[in-house]
This record gives sequence, structure tokens and C-alpha cells, in this order.
Amino acid sequence: MQSFRDEIENPIVQKEIIDLEKKIYSFRNGQIDDERFRSLRLARGIYGQRQEGVQMIRIKLPYGKVTSEQLNRITEVSDKYSTGRLHITTRQDIQIHYVSLDRTPELWADLAKDNITLREACGNTVRNITGSELAGVDVDEPFDVTPYAHGLFEYLLRNPICQEMGRKFKISFSSSDKDTALSYLHDLGFIPKIVNGEKGFKIMFAGGLGSQPSHAELLSEFVPVNQIIPTAEGIIRVFDRHGERAKRLKARMKFLIKDLGRDEFLRLVEEEKKALPFHSYEIDTTAFEGPITEPLLAVPSATIDDAAAFEVWKKSNVIPQKQAGYVAIGVKVLLGDFYTDKARLLADLIKNYGANELRFSLRQNIVIRNIKEENLPFFYQELAKLEMVSLGYDTIGDITACPGTDTCNLGIASSTGIADELERVIKAEFPQYSNNTEIEIKISGCMNACGQHNMSAIGFQGMSINSGKLVAPALQVLLGGGRLGNGAGRFSDKVIKIPSRRGPDALRLILNDYEANGNGQSFLNYYDAKGEKYFYEFLKPLADVTNLTDADFVDWGNADNYVKAVGVGECAGVVIDLVATLLFEAKDKLIVAQESFADGKWSDSIYQAYAGFVNGAKALLLSENEKTNTHSGIIDLFDTVFVATNKIQLDSTFTELVYQINKNEPSEAFAKEYIEQGIAFFDKIETYRAKDLADA
Repeated sequence: MQSFRDEIENPIVQKEIIDLEKKIYSFRNGQIDDERFRSLRLARGIYGQRQEGVQMIRIKLPYGKVTSEQLNRITEVSDKYSTGRLHITTRQDIQIHYVSLDRTPELWADLAKDNITLREACGNTVRNITGSELAGVDVDEPFDVTPYAHGLFEYLLRNPICQEMGRKFKISFSSSDKDTALSYLHDLGFIPKIVNGEKGFKIMFAGGLGSQPSHAELLSEFVPVNQIIPTAEGIIRVFDRHGERAKRLKARMKFLIKDLGRDEFLRLVEEEKKALPFHSYEIDTTAFEGPITEPLLAVPSATIDDAAAFEVWKKSNVIPQKQAGYVAIGVKVLLGDFYTDKARLLADLIKNYGANELRFSLRQNIVIRNIKEENLPFFYQELAKLEMVSLGYDTIGDITACPGTDTCNLGIASSTGIADELERVIKAEFPQYSNNTEIEIKISGCMNACGQHNMSAIGFQGMSINSGKLVAPALQVLLGGGRLGNGAGRFSDKVIKIPSRRGPDALRLILNDYEANGNGQSFLNYYDAKGEKYFYEFLKPLADVTNLTDADFVDWGNADNYVKAVGVGECAGVVIDLVATLLFEAKDKLIVAQESFADGKWSDSIYQAYAGFVNGAKALLLSENEKTNTHSGIIDLFDTVFVATNKIQLDSTFTELVYQINKNEPSEAFAKEYIEQGIAFFDKIETYRAKDLADA
């Protein structure tokens, strides 16, 4: 397989792909524990499926942007290694399924030819940075946030501070106060502002969905653009050091803020400032400031046969841009799934006749940007050939759904099947709602909220329900969530649980009642006026399980009776308990630290040495059966168990030794000294461990 390695131009990417190949070989030969290997592959975008022996691959696309060349590359990879289906996620990634683990290094190498990565698409890392799909063309934006989202993505990719955190970390950039990138449910959410002529961001922090949604807090009303990278780095460093690592359900930053308190958390962030490599970081925006790319070919004239249908489509799916004479086209993608045959033609269309860019949206759609208004008839004609002119872009009938039981280990009930049926019901029975953009419907197959069900006006969560000795697929109905703008939002109330087959009836009852009793109010005001109990009462008959039929035991999109089968979730890494593995990793961190030092990356080398200290200490603590659930806890506990008892003799406390990291600037001299101290510490613990095993 040397040939595919040699074709990679970037030596850093080449090295990490070869490393993945070696890790797979070691795993296959029993040299890496299954649990540890899971965390390694997750950080490289390789995620176990519900189906045995195959992988889901998540392709990381910052703020959803792709060029024609990149989309063509993704289609080639999908055809070669997968099934030809492309799934757009709610984080603007592309997922492909049914991939052999052994072929993933070659797959990654193919993607890298067009500067596409899998790196940190899953696992306990900074996930894909999302952004408003209209950023750069939004009529309401104070400035284009795209270069800042891109700059932060580039800064954090492969950064040692966020490779093995206690849990995932999510960042978003909205284009305006409308907050379409949903800052209020992110670990860090950025909303653009201009204050006294200076560009900056309002920053929200510590939000999240999952089984326990939490509204983000305000970090600052205004942070200048040259401060967003130092601000983000300080927060991520504190999360990495103090975040929970043993109790996965309590490991997101929102729980750390609750445990420490806002003031203490921000004090720790302030304490990190000296260690930061940059106290101000100017993001280069020039690559995003040029004129709109002209089409490669002259756009042919087009004759519209059905002028009325064309006008309806324009009203539904065409979006004005801030650039005069240009528009964006919203393509509604059912369930976020489209296929390589159409994708390839779409890639050629935007390259030859557009501006060679499209963006995948948070609602699992496609946005074709920078189209000259005069060329809309041609694009309508060509998109119609691809069956990409379905009406209702970003409306109530444009339902968001995760893959659910189709491929996900954690899926409890079908989300795609019920979404498909609800879209059919809306189109057939509620045409009066065809242009309603206020009511969003979102569906998740389990409590983890990948489909964002608990922040929508109408949400459904996959569950199961007992009826005697039988188990039927079920849906939790949620109501009253939504985006309010400028960093504010609301989460949905859990109203009632019903058998899945009755989901369409629940939607009918809700929409019919809204029409009869809404009195012209917005849906959220109508919900607030009526109250949760009102909806529970009129939906209650649907919850009766004494009258289930055979059909109720067959989930949407399935032909066989429902079987509740939940696997092991892989939304993040797991706790590794092997002492030898941790010692190996500690040594590896120190080797990587030396390599970074040789490359002149002082800050990176210091953080890698820090990770070596912590991994080594954790290994010895685990050998003593001591609990180790945070980095800061490991550091404190090592002093108690080993240093204070003179089992390990140091020239200072372990705390003083390790925390030099935030007492010194990241200079060459300190990096050299810190790495040398890390190597000396590792020699001591390795000697102690060898003696301990010999005496056992």
C-alpha cells in the first residue's frame, strides 16, 4: 500500500495516515486493547456501526463548505469504499457507511488529495466547527464570520490541547443576531458584532443538548476578533485539565461549570494566560475577501415550460444575498441523504456555471451560493433533472432526523422512517403550512439528541414502550423549543410518550389544534398560552397501550417486528484501565514532545510533555486501584499516594512540577527543561513499576 502513501503531499497528513495503518495492524494482532483502539479510531473519524464488522466514516467539513473538486473526491471515495450514499449531519459533516476498517487509511489518503480530513471528526476532540450556511452572503450579517471559523478550525486541528479530552467540545459561528448556528447549545458559540467600528464576537459558552440540555451562559458581550483564539484556547485547556473523565454522562463542559462555578472556572482560565503561545492572534481574512468567482463556462439560456412552478420554487427555495444581483439556492435534501450519481453532476454544475462552492446546512440541506439571479432559470432546469427542486427548504416540512436504528449503535427507534412519514403527512394534509418557517420538527432515535429533538418546536425522541410481555417502538413527544436569537433559545418540554405508529396522529392533533386555537399567535406563544398540561391531555388517548395492534409492533421503515437492541455508544472515547498501555502512551507523548521541540513548536511540545506527566501518573495510580477522573485530580492524588509517602521521590511536589505549565511562558528554554523533567519523571515511574511487578 506504499503507493497511496506516496501520493500524499502533506508530510503531516502522510505521517498520521501511516500511524493509523500501524495502529490497525497492532489492533488486529492483539497488541492494542479493544477499548483503547476505539478511542484512537474515533479521533480519526472512524465510528462503529450497528452492523457488525463495518464502520461509519465521518468526513470533517468546517462550516459545511465544499468545492466541486472536494465533492467529486467524496463521491469517488463513497463509490470506492462505501455504498454511494452521502449523509449530511446536523454538524455539516458528511457520513458514509459500511466501510471496512482495514481500508480506512487508504480512504483517508484519497480524501487528503483534495485537502479533506477525517481528523477529530469523532471522539473526545473539538468536533467540526459549524457555521451559518449563509455566512458571507447573509443580508443581515455585520461581517463574514467564515474566515474566523476557518482560522479557529485550522488552529485547533491536531493541537495537543484538544486531542484526548474528557469529552467532545462543540463550537459554532452564527452569521448574525438571528443565531442560525445555535450558539446557545454549544460549548463555545460566536455571534458577530461591530462595536465602535471594531469587529468582534459575542461569546456564549457551556451550552449543550444530550439527555440533559443546558442553555449556554454569556461569556462576553464583545471580544475583539484577535482575541477569539486565545480565549478559546484558555477555555479548552481548563476543560481538558479539570473536566470529568470517568463518568461520561457528566463529562461535558456544562457540568464542569456547574461543579466549579462560573467564577472559579474563569479564574482558572485567567491562570492559563501566561502559558498561551499567543495573547493576540490576527486571523488572515484575505483569502475570503476577493470578488465572487465567475463561472468557467457561459451559462446557457433556458426556457421554463412551467412558469408558475418556477415562481413557486423561487419563493420557497431561493434566498437573496447581500451581494447585489446574486442569490443562494436552498436544496431540500430528504433526511439529509443524497447519492453519488447526483452529487457528481451537482459538483460539475457549480464548477462550470456557479462560483465553485456549496455549503451543507445544519438542517441537513445543501446551499448553492453566489448564483447570478439572471441564471436562475438555467439552474432550476438543471436541478430539476437531479430531482433537487423539492419545495419547502427550511420549512416545517423539512424535517431533521439522525440515522437512528438504520446504522447507529444507540438507536432505540427509527427516526428516518417516522420523519419520512411525517413529511408525507404535512405535504398531503397540511398544504397551508407549506411555507411555514417558524415551526421546526426534529427527530432523534435516542436521548442523545443528534437530531436536536429537544430544541425544536415539535420534537420526537425514539424510545420503547412495554405492553404486557411485548415491547413496541415509541416516541417521546416534545413541544415548545426554539431559537430566539442573539444567544437565546429554549428547550422543549417532554409532554408524553406514545407508540411510534401514532406519531403522525400526534402531529395531526397538534397542527389542527394550532390552526383552531392559535388565534394568529406564533407557535411558541400559542404553546405558552395553552401550557404543557393542555397538550398532554389531548394527546393522552394516543398513549393507551391496551389497544395496540400488530402494526404497532413494527417500526417505521421496517417490515419485521420491533426488537429493542442498543449497542455500546461511541459518541466519545472510553476509560482505559490498562497500566501498561498508559505507560506506553506516556512515553509516546514524550517522544512526540521531543519531535515538536525539534520543529520549533515550543507550546505544542510543552503540552505534549504535560500529557506525558499525567498519563504516567495515572498509570501508577491505577496500579494502586485509585480513582482518577480528572487531570487535576490525578495530579493532586499522585502527590498524596506516591510523593507524600516517599514511594516516588521528587525535588518538589508533583503538583509544582506539572503546573509549571501555566507559570511559564512557552519559550524554547522552558520547553527544553520541561521535556527533560518529563523524561526524568518517566524513568522514575517506570523503575518503580518494574520493581512493583517484581515484588508482586
